Amino acid sequence: MLLKLENPTLLSKTIELLSELVTEVKIKVNEFGMSITAMDPANVAMVGFKLPKSSFSQFETDDEILGINLDNLKQILKRCGSGSFLILEKKGNLLGIQIQDRIKRNFTLSLIEIEGEDKEMPSLEFSSRVELNSIDLIASIEDCVVVADSCSFVIEEGKFIIEAKGLNSARSEFSGDEANIQAENCKSKYSLEYLQKFMKGAKLCEKTTLQFANDHPLKMEFKTEQMELSFILAPRVETED
Repeated sequence: MLLKLENPTLLSKTIELLSELVTEVKIKVNEFGMSITAMDPANVAMVGFKLPKSSFSQFETDDEILGINLDNLKQILKRCGSGSFLILEKKGNLLGIQIQDRIKRNFTLSLIEIEGEDKEMPSLEFSSRVELNSIDLIASIEDCVVVADSCSFVIEEGKFIIEAKGLNSARSEFSGDEANIQAENCKSKYSLEYLQKFMKGAKLCEKTTLQFANDHPLKMEFKTEQMELSFILAPRVETED
């Protein structure tokens, strides 16, 4: 396996984000590219990441599964600068990582055995789909964090609403002018602790797609030509006071 990535910033930032949700992952490398699917230890959130073959300037591989400690990989990828490029090469039970800029720097990362079945992103049905500017979503989630530890995604009369209520409250409202809304009336509540982590993914992409339904998991997707990143988050189902 020999992979060369000429702009590793996207991979570095994604691995940093994923390391906040999961500790160890299986990285699959095959004819289509590189991918990760993992569940967080609390079984509340799931993440899927794809870096297609076209993102690499050199891509030589058979089917490989790399067991990786994400925190260790994150620390190495942080050593990449804006003008660096990255070479990944599997050597036995080690992953050789070469960072090239003005000089060549070499790291080795021990591959680990990860037990358990391979994860797959589930196929879910949703009643609502909203596409909006990532910068607006980030601001709305940060507003909610100020007042509560969870927020509701609401579809009401063709509008998309993000609201949080504790002793205090916050509310953002989007009409069809600010977002592409294809949705039925519904409401579902989600943990802001997780949504805040997902917002680091929103910073990598101009648009964010949200899919949800009444008291139903949320699917959040970020797509560019270079990558696909998606999250599934379980709803927080509570009885209203």
